[in-house]
Order: sequence, then C-alpha cells, then structure tokens
Amino acid sequence: MASMDDMPKSMSKSVTLKTGTANLGDSHIEHKAISRAIWRPRPKRRWLAGRIFFLLTLLSTLIGLISLIFLLESILGQGWDRVSWEFVSSFPSRIASRAGIKAALVGSLYLTGLVALIAIPLGVGAAVYLEEFAADTRLRRMIDVNIANLAGVPSIVYGMLGLMVFVRICAFGHSLLAGACTMSLLILPVIIVTAREALKTVPMGVRLAALGLGATRWQAVRAHVLPTAMPGILTGVILSLSRAVGETAPLLMIGALSYMAFVPESPMDDFTVLPIQIFNWSARPQDEFRVAAAAGIIVLLGVLLTVNACAIFARMRFQRKMQW
Repeated sequence: MASMDDMPKSMSKSVTLKTGTANLGDSHIEHKAISRAIWRPRPKRRWLAGRIFFLLTLLSTLIGLISLIFLLESILGQGWDRVSWEFVSSFPSRIASRAGIKAALVGSLYLTGLVALIAIPLGVGAAVYLEEFAADTRLRRMIDVNIANLAGVPSIVYGMLGLMVFVRICAFGHSLLAGACTMSLLILPVIIVTAREALKTVPMGVRLAALGLGATRWQAVRAHVLPTAMPGILTGVILSLSRAVGETAPLLMIGALSYMAFVPESPMDDFTVLPIQIFNWSARPQDEFRVAAAAGIIVLLGVLLTVNACAIFARMRFQRKMQW
C-alpha cells in the first residue's frame, strides 16, 4: 500500500485540506452543541416577566393619576366658589371674606419674568459653550460633574446661598431682584443639562454641512444647531420655570413677605409670591382662610398651565419649522 510519501504533492495537499475542513466542521458542531446547552430560549418565562413589568408600571401610573384626581377634586370642591375677580383683584386682609391674592399674583408674575430673563440666556449660553466650543479637558469634565450634582441639591441650600450672596454681599436686600437671582441659580443646572442633551441630538451632519459651505462655527451653531435643538431646550425651560413658580423655601430664606398690601413697582421693592401666600393662609386656624388657600392653589395652577401652554406653543412652532 502506498504511503503518504509516495503520493503526489497535489494529492497530499487535498487530503490535508479535507482533513482540516473536517476538523473545522467538527469544531463548529461542538460549538453549536455547547451554545445550545448554555442558552435555552424560554419564551413563556420572558412573556411572564414582560407582563409583570407592564402591570407594575401600569399600577404605578394609576396610583399617581388617582392621587392627583382626588387631590384636584378636593381642591376644586373646596375653593372653586371662592375664585372670582374680586378675589384676584383684592389685597390680603385679616378678614377671610375680604382676603385677596393680587399682591402675590403680581409678585409671582414679576418673579417668573425676571427669572426667565436671567436664567434662560445664561443656561442656554453655558450649554452651547460647553457642548460646542469647550475643549475636552479635565476642567470641563469637572464642570460637567458639578453641574449634574447641582441639579439635585435641595432648594433650601440655594436659599441660604442667595441670602449670603444677593441679600448681604450684593446688598439687594429682601427685594424682587434678590429673589429672581436666587431662583435663577436654582433652575440653572436643569436648563444647562437639558439644553446640552438637546444639542447632542442634533446630527453631526448638520454641523459639517454648514462648515463645508463656508460658515463659521458660530454661524453653524446659531443658524442650524440651535434652531434644531430648540424644542428640547424649551422642554427644559418649561420644567425649570414650573419649578421656580412653585418654590417656597428659598424665598422664605431670603426674607420674602408673607403679608403684603401693595404691588411691587420696581425690582428693588419687597415682594411676595403665590406659594408663600397659600402657606400663610393654610397655617391659619379659621376654615375661611383654608378655603382661600384652596382658591389660591387654583390660581397658582392656572398660572402654571398658562406659562406651560405658552412654552409648548413655541416648541410646537419650532418643531413644525424643523422638519427633516
């Protein structure tokens, strides 16, 4: 019988190739067998886990909605009859039947306007710089971490900071400007974080196309990146302003008035806001003041819904303009 040495070279190569192919096929079969032994699909188990997760999320949503419905029903049933033009246009009084919410309502509107003028340009500008122009250095990464941490700091800490910086060092006193600066510090981290996330969603091709046509980096950001990211930026602005309108602790810390029978006429005047006025009425022992507090909550909800509706309308306009 001929040995391997007696075979031609071409035949020996073919035998070697066939042997190698056979070995590869055996290893592939062994690999598939091991994979089947390790991974066994369990469709029933996955379906059951999915159903349990769906039911848990649905239960959490229903609990929140039912609690909100009961709360709104209680507030509307208690304070709806008290809401009137006389209530909105009258100043607070020691007599519950004559107490109005004019000073607090005007103060809340002034405060919201000043906060928007201060916080939105600073927050969006900081987000644009950090996301589009700042180099990826250790200092920038440290700033990113600090901004993310500041978004979770309790509001009373910002109240103490505002008391020290704006009331005492800057000598703004217990004025509307001090309150607006304090609330701007409170919502700045949220605006910066949400604006940066909105800028990240803009495709890089938008920037490269503008630069390829001869635009400068700032022109590309101003004319293309910012309008595209504006719906997401406005979402963060809506959430931030809603938080600013409903906060009480920082304003109490800087010395906002709980009783005020006049309307602020300049940023350096004393002021009060709707949450403080509602808190003051709810702490009174008379039931009539609690009814007034419920009516004040209804007015506060109306202010929040109006501010949110304006911001949502602006966001929808930007979304219609920026259709790809």
